[in-house]
Amino acid sequence: MQPETTPLLAVDNLEVHFPIRAGVFKRQVGSVKAVDGVSFTLGRGETLSLVGESGCGKSTTGLALMGLVKPTGGRVRFDDREITDFNASALKDYRRRMQIVFQDPFSSLNPRQKVKDIIRAPLDIHNVGTSMEREAEVASLMKRVGLRPDQADNYPHQFSGGQRQRIGIARALALRPDIIVCDEPVSALDVSVQAQILNLLADLQNDLGISYLSVSHDLGVVEHISHRVAVMYLGKIVEIASKKTIFSVPRHPYTELLMESAPSLDPRARHTFSASNDDIPSATNKPSGCAFHTRCPLASEICRTHEPELIPRDDGQLVACHHR
Repeated sequence: MQPETTPLLAVDNLEVHFPIRAGVFKRQVGSVKAVDGVSFTLGRGETLSLVGESGCGKSTTGLALMGLVKPTGGRVRFDDREITDFNASALKDYRRRMQIVFQDPFSSLNPRQKVKDIIRAPLDIHNVGTSMEREAEVASLMKRVGLRPDQADNYPHQFSGGQRQRIGIARALALRPDIIVCDEPVSALDVSVQAQILNLLADLQNDLGISYLSVSHDLGVVEHISHRVAVMYLGKIVEIASKKTIFSVPRHPYTELLMESAPSLDPRARHTFSASNDDIPSATNKPSGCAFHTRCPLASEICRTHEPELIPRDDGQLVACHHR
């Protein structure tokens, strides 16, 4: 399913800063700028993948959109409604339309609950249907994600890792959301199981028109499921483009380095582009100008003093770089 032109979700200059406190009185002496001015849109039926090194702010962005982490600044519009300042009641209604699938399928499930109760919990919280209708919906959801309804009385430890992730997906589907945030949904699974889960997510998108905000560091997964890709570095997006463009003609030096670092099946393949410095700067003390200039082989004086804006190029590709 191809994305529509009107965005379902619009994020403008989102910031999430965590205070650093020290001393007897725990005064704030600094902050970790986990997300530092992120902007993007997500269309209906579209998959947008956030990629980047560990610690770049991908997961924090997803948690902030879910309301699980409070944003420090910025605006978020969902289906043309401003949701940044929602109160608890409005946020509860909003969460019916946006759900999340977590990275670890075991720790995200309550080990004391039966599977039927885990999947049914969203229906109970939002008081959807009668008790019998909820039971029927649980059975239907289990079938949809590839589980047998007769497993409903089992506990999470009685399932494999892939089956547990299917349980998490069924729980996310219970309220028929418009958007699902997928936070590294297959990184904890065997390679043989990863493809099954990715195909399941693709089938659900085709059948239900769900939009995915996918968080991943696995470029193979990103290439398989994405419509567009947003590349993050130290809390900022440095490039956004279609999947085909990102993987064929990356323009930002950091994106190019990510592509170079991906394993290749071609024994003749050689790295042609490398970082000038392997040390990643701290999010508590970011470099001036372009944050990537300390590692960029193309860096010049303007990169050290002026932060580049994320602006569109002639082909629609958005790049934050003075030299590309």
